[in-house]
Amino acid sequence: MEGNKAVAYKGPGKVEVIDIDYPTFELKDGPGVNPANVGRQVPHGAILKTVATNICGSDQHMVRGRTTAPPDLVLGHEITGEVVEVGAGVEFIKVGDICSVPFNISCGRCRNCKERKTGICLNVNPDRPGSAYGYVDMGGWVGGQANYVLVPYADWNLLKFPDKDRAMEKILDLAMLSDIFPTGYHGAVSAGVGVGSTVYVAGAGPVGLAAATSAHLLGAAVVIVGDMNSDRLTQARSFGCETVDLTKGGPVEQIEQILGVPEVDCAVDAVGFEAKGHGEGAKEAPATVLNSLMDITAAGGALGIPGLYVTGDPGGIDEAAKKGSLSLSLGTGWAKSLSFTTGQCPVMKYNRQLMMAILHDRVQIAKNVNAKPILLEDAPKGYAEFDAGAATKYVLNPNGYLS
Repeated sequence: MEGNKAVAYKGPGKVEVIDIDYPTFELKDGPGVNPANVGRQVPHGAILKTVATNICGSDQHMVRGRTTAPPDLVLGHEITGEVVEVGAGVEFIKVGDICSVPFNISCGRCRNCKERKTGICLNVNPDRPGSAYGYVDMGGWVGGQANYVLVPYADWNLLKFPDKDRAMEKILDLAMLSDIFPTGYHGAVSAGVGVGSTVYVAGAGPVGLAAATSAHLLGAAVVIVGDMNSDRLTQARSFGCETVDLTKGGPVEQIEQILGVPEVDCAVDAVGFEAKGHGEGAKEAPATVLNSLMDITAAGGALGIPGLYVTGDPGGIDEAAKKGSLSLSLGTGWAKSLSFTTGQCPVMKYNRQLMMAILHDRVQIAKNVNAKPILLEDAPKGYAEFDAGAATKYVLNPNGYLS
């Protein structure tokens, strides 16, 4: 039996690489596993040897202790892998295929999946619609920051790369298809970005940079990225974005300096519930981004909100925030007839098209988000550096596929 090491959450601010069981075609009991899922048979699944598995800002929320994640939860929902075993019910995916794994697990059978709403599948998580690998309250599917991982409903969930050699030449770019590239793209699409649009992206972390990249791909005239981290703003400028330094105050005046008017056509929230206020030394103020986006988006416009908001936050600044209740200026949004799109990105809605854009050199997403491969055993260091604000997308390399 193969060994299997994985990155586990051990408590606020702490992750460790631990030994875990090699996957089987059955969901076992463990940290975060919903009791209703224990013993669930997965003949429709595949076991993947991990090619790449990324550290995500959503993982960081858990590692900071800002969710109800239990200790020893195995992390990792951004997975690319090579198929090494298939269950008896798998028909089309074959051993040896290299595939991207959408972070949201879906069955392909329920009403929502059939309507392409794969982020809110009804059958994979007994807690609520929607599921993901290695994430709190998502059913307990084991995370993929590991040597090996089980993927259910393999024929449905896995995006097979058409040519293995060609895929390996662009594997860092393709590794972004599991989450951040489709998520950023979804934010831009749901904000209504099109040819000639002016766009503001709140947050210059990897998802924000992916949203900015997507806005360019969709034909935006001007893409403005706002953040408080100078290194991340430099990264945004490296591929043609304008930037707003929020340590100097709110975005309105700086947007007007760039565009000549204090508003944009479209806006994307790539920050989420750990947002801070504006200005040097600003404290956490979780409604800041949403309220500021309503202020700066033109009447009749739209907000794409891929940034994560939660219903349970032990570190919330007040009792309301701990339950995900924020002080939104909804009247502003109503008065301006703004549209809002929230929730998990339905990755399967976009990942094949974005794969083709990568393979045919239409986009360089790994370069734009500054992807950097590191060893699995260096994951704790990667988490610490990312948490400290590194302008880097850390890609774990558990099995030596990445150069």
